[in-house]
Amino acid sequence: MTEKEKMLQGLPYLASEKELQQTRLHAQRTCFRYNNTDPKHLKERKSIIRGLFEATDALFCIEQPFYCDYGSNISIGNNFFSNYNLTILDCAKVTIGENVMLGPNVAIYTAGHPIHPETRNSGLEYAFPVHIGNNVWIGGNTVINPNVTIGDNTVIGSGSVVTRDIPANVIAVGNPCKVVREITEEDKNYYYKNKLI
Repeated sequence: MTEKEKMLQGLPYLASEKELQQTRLHAQRTCFRYNNTDPKHLKERKSIIRGLFEATDALFCIEQPFYCDYGSNISIGNNFFSNYNLTILDCAKVTIGENVMLGPNVAIYTAGHPIHPETRNSGLEYAFPVHIGNNVWIGGNTVINPNVTIGDNTVIGSGSVVTRDIPANVIAVGNPCKVVREITEEDKNYYYKNKLI
């Protein structure tokens, strides 16, 4: 089994392996080109970033700068928007649904390292997938850790650290991120707290 196969199956792997290093370098160079392309050159920017992700016809916007490990392990649904400084460590699969919005400085991590220093110093890493459902809004400065699923229609408050699954149709916030309440039909009437539309 190759180190890449181990990585994608959630097994311990060596990130220093040559094929993985070359793939990461390709992603870093692509991100560098994307991040340094004049924002007014929209077609060029879209062409660069589309070449990084899993083949997709989805409409999406990722503000510069953007960083990832591989790119090929990221799947984005239609009508996706990410604000500035999105970082995705996609050593495992990252699946993002349709109509998802991310605030600035969101970080999605699939990668981790062993706890014990001897094992950690051996160079072994692991990676577990992250899944974000449809119609999700994730506030700025949120960190999403490995092996997490966020359900459809959910809102994650700014500054949250998501360490476990969050169900659908809720507002969740905090460190660690916890459900505050369900989203109700009455929420349609407000645009911010108690301010009526």
